[in-house]
Amino acid sequence: MLSRQIRGKEGSVKLLPVEGEDLWHTYNLLQVGDHITATTFRKVQRATASGAGESERVKLKLRVKVEQVDFDGVGLTIRIKGTNTTENEHVKLGQYHTIELELNRAFTLEKTEWDAVHLDIVKEACDFANTADMAAVVMQEGLAHVCLVGGSITLVKAKIEKSLPKKRGAAAQGYEKALHAFFAQIYQALVNHVNFEIVKILVIASPGFLKDQFHEWMMKEVENNDPGKFRKNKDRIVIAHSSSGFKGALKEVLAAPKFQAILKDVKAVREVQTLDEFYEMLATEPAKAFYGPGHVMAAHESLAIKKLLITDALFRSSDVASRRKYVELVESVKQNGGEVYIFSTMHVSGEQLQKLSGIAAILRLPLPDLEDEEL
Repeated sequence: MLSRQIRGKEGSVKLLPVEGEDLWHTYNLLQVGDHITATTFRKVQRATASGAGESERVKLKLRVKVEQVDFDGVGLTIRIKGTNTTENEHVKLGQYHTIELELNRAFTLEKTEWDAVHLDIVKEACDFANTADMAAVVMQEGLAHVCLVGGSITLVKAKIEKSLPKKRGAAAQGYEKALHAFFAQIYQALVNHVNFEIVKILVIASPGFLKDQFHEWMMKEVENNDPGKFRKNKDRIVIAHSSSGFKGALKEVLAAPKFQAILKDVKAVREVQTLDEFYEMLATEPAKAFYGPGHVMAAHESLAIKKLLITDALFRSSDVASRRKYVELVESVKQNGGEVYIFSTMHVSGEQLQKLSGIAAILRLPLPDLEDEEL
């Protein structure tokens, strides 16, 4: 955060996104009706000496009233469509323009109302401990995903697919060669995307013994060809079990006790622990675990919520009344001694919670009558 000027609930912040998570936080801050001031580019027509027109791309600074926001998690950009609110020779007042927010490009965000959830997002985004603490590769034969796991976002940095011949029969001789070529592609992706100055741990996970085979192959490669990046950090590389090579298998890895001990302060791990606690409560004491807006709101009327689980997607609602309802719920639960966990839908656990309507609660005391109500 470069500057903050908020008086009461109205004001602005100037932010400089330097990593993918910063853009995700920004996406969760932006709402229809906000104003963004940023450097942008626009194609304009200029008349030439011959009278013919030619297009030119000019750099300008605009203040735009937000009407639509889209997040590109692969290209790491936010596209904001809105109307211009500043006099400019190239863009008329009220004319539509699309601003792209990118890494290392500062912008100013203005709101008429900064609520508690907004301010929490800004606080979290500016906490330098919230970085990509963990790198992971989940694999199965012929498929691997290389991911970076941070406080609020899991980014798939590389997807590796390779057809492998059968281990038996005439094709068996080519299996080992193809497998090593598959390993080489995974290793190169790790070299390209893992920065041990930030990452605390690199996890290699798979079903069966594939992870062990890859680890053994990689350690030989490190000894022979690594300039030092992996050789110096061999003690940070660990192997684990996963059910598959798909991104969803990361949840199992994050739930493993040995990784939770290492990454106990990482938001993604806390989310997994809390969601697992909710599912366990739902199975063993269903009168103390509810999901869906109606049941959760009813539980809060009894001041029974011990832990509130809610996705960030609910705060991106264009319905002002709906968003305010959830903001007030979060504030009220905190004021009454409850814990609030805002799940990122860019993490596997957040995706799962979103499938349960995006909101759930673990209660202090059972409410058996609430189980029978249809809300």
